[in-house]
Amino acid sequence: MVKRRNNRQDAIRDIVRGKSIRTQRALVDELQAIGFNCTQATVSRDIADMGLRKLSEGIYVLAEDLHLQRMVSEFVMSVDRADNLVVIKSQPGTAPGVAAAVDAASLPEVKGSVAGNDTVLVVSGSDEAATDLVNLVNKLRDAKK
Repeated sequence: MVKRRNNRQDAIRDIVRGKSIRTQRALVDELQAIGFNCTQATVSRDIADMGLRKLSEGIYVLAEDLHLQRMVSEFVMSVDRADNLVVIKSQPGTAPGVAAAVDAASLPEVKGSVAGNDTVLVVSGSDEAATDLVNLVNKLRDAKK
């Protein structure tokens, strides 16, 4: 049971980071689509256990991503990728803080980051991981608090 719960919570982490999930029902549907047989009550317990929060737009976000969301929504101007590299452009003087927030979020797709004054270079493990990171940053950037 613990293994299934951990696997399900890992799947929830991936879903919440990858999609804009607004309801527990939507999360149950996403989990069922990838093979997890669970109920809304189970997902509700997982949400509490994992400390998921809802942004003012009604989108679930992981607790560890809240600082990243604040930094991204306030300071990031654009995000782009070239193969497995992600370039995040931010307001002047804010790149070190944005890079620190990316690093602190412990995103599995991030291998490391380097910050200048207004640019963060993030190295991902693969092209697909870089695309996932771009999608996450854009999702968080669009979610103003």
